[in-house]
Amino acid sequence: MKTNFQRTNYFLILALGATLIGFAPIFVKWSALTPTAISFYRMFLAIPFLLMLNFKLNKTFKFSVKNKKTIFYSSLASLAFTTDLTLWHFSMNITSVSNATIIVNSAPIFVAILAYFIYSEKPSKGFASSFLITYVGIIGLVYFSNNYMNGKILGDILCLIAALFYGIYLLVISKLGNEDSLNIIFYTTFFCCIFSLVPMLLQGGNFIPESSFEWINLFSLAILCQVGGQYFITHGIGKIPASDGSIGLLMQPLTATILAVFLFNEVLNFMQIIFVVLTMFGIYLARLNIAGTEAKHSQ
Repeated sequence: MKTNFQRTNYFLILALGATLIGFAPIFVKWSALTPTAISFYRMFLAIPFLLMLNFKLNKTFKFSVKNKKTIFYSSLASLAFTTDLTLWHFSMNITSVSNATIIVNSAPIFVAILAYFIYSEKPSKGFASSFLITYVGIIGLVYFSNNYMNGKILGDILCLIAALFYGIYLLVISKLGNEDSLNIIFYTTFFCCIFSLVPMLLQGGNFIPESSFEWINLFSLAILCQVGGQYFITHGIGKIPASDGSIGLLMQPLTATILAVFLFNEVLNFMQIIFVVLTMFGIYLARLNIAGTEAKHSQ
């Protein structure tokens, strides 16, 4: 009884983390800043709170790693994650929140493919079915969104490329399993902040918040998504069965899709709903199949 109660608690913690990260595309849509600037502030504003969280939990501001290679791999993963976020943010100016979030969450498919080509890790027996289900769902979602007709398909293509880089991020991070999760979150956040600074300055445009609403929006993105969401997922995912974790993580695209309906009037038609469900089922199977490979992190 106690074990089941603890498992339920960890599942709820993970689901809460995924739900918080589901708010990320909403904060992005609300922001008037450039896509690269949003990435920068998400990371920059999160750093002080990660320092405070580390001090509360470990009584130190220092993030000590067990292996020096962790810093290198964290920087490599962060480069991929920064690219993913930037493309994802760009895509939300073109396509819908639901399309952007659901497509980018197909990253577990890319994790399995990359693991095969880079580490010679054979995909599980269920990979082919999860791949087929996921991308039949995505194709149907794009088709019935009419994105291929009104030119918005570019946004969906950007999401697929973003999913590839998200997959690279997850695969690299998965090789740091012996490190403390909070350390990994801190260093990836730190390096993402550095990597997003240069393109933000090069892109120019509006990259300085000019209103109290903008600051509140950016702080919400940093605290709720980058700190809270990441930490809760990391805390809960290793303590429950992979199947439960895979279901809990689906709260991210589900939350984003529901919020987009109410906040941006992105109402899905009947066929879109069917293919959204199909896609999320495929993503669930993909996460389940690579549970031993995928990192304890989410977008």
